[in-house]
Amino acid sequence: MKKQCIAMLLAGGQGSRLYALTRDMAKPGIPFGGKYRIIDFPLSNCINSGIDTVGVLTQYKPLQLNSYIGSGGAWDLDASGGGAFVLPPYQTGETGQWFAGTADAIYQNIGFVDIYDPEYVVILSGDHIYKMDYADMLAVHKKNDAACTIAVLRVSMQEATRFGIMTLGEDGSIIKFTEKPKEPDSDLASMGIYIFDWKKLRRFLIDDAADTNSSHDFGKNIIPNMLNAGERMYPYQFEGYWRDVGTIDSYWDANMDMLSPTLVNTFDRSWPIMANSPRKVPQYIGPKASVAHSIITEGCEILGTVENSVLSSSVVVEEGATVRYSTILPGARICPGAVVEYAIVGENTVVSAGSHIGAPPDGTEKWGVATVGPNLKLPENGVVPAASMIYTEEEVSV
Repeated sequence: MKKQCIAMLLAGGQGSRLYALTRDMAKPGIPFGGKYRIIDFPLSNCINSGIDTVGVLTQYKPLQLNSYIGSGGAWDLDASGGGAFVLPPYQTGETGQWFAGTADAIYQNIGFVDIYDPEYVVILSGDHIYKMDYADMLAVHKKNDAACTIAVLRVSMQEATRFGIMTLGEDGSIIKFTEKPKEPDSDLASMGIYIFDWKKLRRFLIDDAADTNSSHDFGKNIIPNMLNAGERMYPYQFEGYWRDVGTIDSYWDANMDMLSPTLVNTFDRSWPIMANSPRKVPQYIGPKASVAHSIITEGCEILGTVENSVLSSSVVVEEGATVRYSTILPGARICPGAVVEYAIVGENTVVSAGSHIGAPPDGTEKWGVATVGPNLKLPENGVVPAASMIYTEEEVSV
């Protein structure tokens, strides 16, 4: 069935800078914002933009993410003629092979794209928090008769060293693209969101796969190669909220941003963020509980104090426990007398009585968000200092 446009969603990243949180799952599958997982945002953007066919390319620890996506029904991506399709690396020859890079991931799935014979392909990342109408971006792409359109946002010159940076010509087209430049000459940063003319991209992917010196990456290889070949490439200026949640600090910041609907408005009925949420009993706020400026999701039982925090489903905060400026992932339990502040607590972890995790900012460079991994039971009266990363119970001092 021919489609005008389909999406390919890169969701296979290990997310090594999230450390304990991605020990057992891919980064796009990490719970976020109480009700969601990170991948819910690009999937919701697709269906809200009128794109009903999405290939989800998984790789690292894919089991939980694959199960979560399922048939795509939670995002209305299970309609006849379209859908959400999980596309893991597959065996070629006698041995299996992981994707060698972002471009190689698409190259290995040329056959899937060809089934739909699209005019255009949207390439997305599975680890960004944002709302974007890809239909608007596609309209700009068509207007410019472009081979490639890259979503961009303006960043400070100090931040520019972390991004792919574009320089524009007098006609507004992209004339230079530099991946993570040491001395950037522009503040236009790539968001890692691309629209390509499929026939042209297909040719460049095949040529890149044959290049043994290539990193098989869009930013390092495909985009520079297209520029060098004289292809028409244009930016799409994005003005809204966008955050790459690839580090502990950015993940915590983005969760805190969820407490401000002016930044991340998930109450917008015209652009719903959908999720494959578990069916849980209603939240319960006890008679002695104190809750202020927080997200409390279904299945939570709050008997203690919660302030300026984001609690995922089935979190229990027992009487006498305190949670401040923290993100608590599904099924975690905060026991009596425990204090969790400026921290992230992993799924199903028990913070035992009298424990203290994290600390308020002290103005020093050593300060940071404290993180406790999933499925742990911390010892009573345990202490996890600011900026700590805890993988096992034995790492906790008493």
